[in-house]
Amino acid sequence: MCKVNIAFTGYRRGGVPLKTKIPELRKQRKLSQEELGMAVGVTRQTITSLEVGKYTASLVLAYKIARYFGLTIEEVFDFSEVEE
Repeated sequence: MCKVNIAFTGYRRGGVPLKTKIPELRKQRKLSQEELGMAVGVTRQTITSLEVGKYTASLVLAYKIARYFGLTIEEVFDFSEVEE
């Protein structure tokens, strides 16, 4: 069985990236990007891409990150500018 982690582009209409609190949460816990990536099953590069808004996490990855920090997805990812 092949496991694939699909990440969608982090840019929405208007070119505004989805904001996350991942950098702040990592720093509070003194975690490197690599350590967080290992904990949730992705590479350091994936964490970097999420932090700079290059990609938006898949629902499964967003859930894993939120659970790792003991938060909800909405507490980690800012959906305030998402169009309905």
